[in-house]
Amino acid sequence: MSPAAASEFDLLVVGDANPDVVLSGAPRGLAYGQREELVAGGALVLGGSGAITACGAARLGLRTAFAGLVGDDEAGGFVLRSLSERGVDVSLCAVGEWPTALTVVLVNGEDRAILTAPGSLPHMTVDGLPADLARHVHASSYFLQPALAEGLPAFFERVRRAGATTSLDTNDDPEGRWLGLDGVLAVTDVLLPNAAEALALAAAGARGPGDLASGVPVPGVRAPGDPEAGRLERAGPEADRLERAVEALAGRGPLPVVKNGAAGTLSWADGGLVRVAAPPADPVDTVGAGDSFNAGFLAARLRGLTLRESMRVAAACGSLSTRAAGGTAAQPGWDEVHSL
Repeated sequence: MSPAAASEFDLLVVGDANPDVVLSGAPRGLAYGQREELVAGGALVLGGSGAITACGAARLGLRTAFAGLVGDDEAGGFVLRSLSERGVDVSLCAVGEWPTALTVVLVNGEDRAILTAPGSLPHMTVDGLPADLARHVHASSYFLQPALAEGLPAFFERVRRAGATTSLDTNDDPEGRWLGLDGVLAVTDVLLPNAAEALALAAAGARGPGDLASGVPVPGVRAPGDPEAGRLERAGPEADRLERAVEALAGRGPLPVVKNGAAGTLSWADGGLVRVAAPPADPVDTVGAGDSFNAGFLAARLRGLTLRESMRVAAACGSLSTRAAGGTAAQPGWDEVHSL
């Protein structure tokens, strides 16, 4: 990643931020009828893919700013305080008339269900954001923020003209359609999906009969919310399809760097697949691990590391972040990553 000259920040993250209520040991099915069930643990933590990525980057030593939209409420105050306490500049984070988004994460073993009240998220835009503020700009949760998504291609184009680089983590598409990405991918340097998202994005880009572009699931492609999505790395045919998906995403413009859980990470560069294994981990909570991965990859690239070295740093950051509940509590510093 080539640095922009005289940038105030290393990284600007544009995207989502909200409180997460993380309940561990949640049942697979909820008992309605006003029944009360007990779970193993609970925590109120900072959530949102963009916010967790920003905190991870600041922990790794990057001068980091966050641009988002929260409400004038207790949840918004919690978000702004949590980001600031972790060394993230929030001067570009707006306070609007809509309530702050709220998320409940129900954790069952290695799987989780995520319930989000979007609040202010659909109203977040890139209007007025400076294009020359940072060496790199990262955007998150594309499908949860339609107003941001609409303006992102033009904003990324301005960012690149200013000499900076760009990255995108689309995160899940709650509608399962995965549409409208051609414009933004053309001006995205690095695409950072997880394995299930990579399969869905590649299928939607194929534009064939019965693909996700028509809103109809492709046989064998598991949406990120599917309980089987976390087991992609253990299925041989799925692994082959994932490799083809990574190659297809590379053909759409960006460098794809795909998170695949315990199986590590894979990318496509110089006409071939690049694989890096994940370090062993005994996870306490995997919430936000992918966002910590993003932070590690961007921090490594902005320090001038190679693709493979950056993938190793990213995989280590993702694994280490699972040592505690929530997305930010166990994020590693740069020295800790390199001690592995």
